[in-house]
Amino acid sequence: MLLIGLAREDICFGRNLLAMGGHACTIGRKSAEFFWRNIVSNKNLKKEYWKKNLQYLAVLLSIWFVVSYGFSIILVDVLDKIKIPFTGFKLGFWFSQQGSIFVFVIIIFVYVHLMNKLDKKYDVEEKEEQKK
Repeated sequence: MLLIGLAREDICFGRNLLAMGGHACTIGRKSAEFFWRNIVSNKNLKKEYWKKNLQYLAVLLSIWFVVSYGFSIILVDVLDKIKIPFTGFKLGFWFSQQGSIFVFVIIIFVYVHLMNKLDKKYDVEEKEEQKK
């Protein structure tokens, strides 16, 4: 492992990073001891974050599959019996030509919204850099 201390430009090698040369290597203002003590909780947070992300993906991709494959191909004959008011288009035709695309675009916006909320919850959101 390699840990580069940014504050004093120290370089520490080896497995025991806490006591190299009688001092703890630093990362910015945080000591390596503090850094390694919090790794376990960070791993748990990363696992929770990733698990929630995969849940979002599973639900949204399931909706996309049902709309694009189910409504547009499998259920097209059943949905063709229903006409969209004021247009005269059959619902099955509409889903196969336009509806699945609209739903896919909506899913993209929903995913962005959900991920922004998740990023804020786990304090990993992208922050704008302040210009000096």
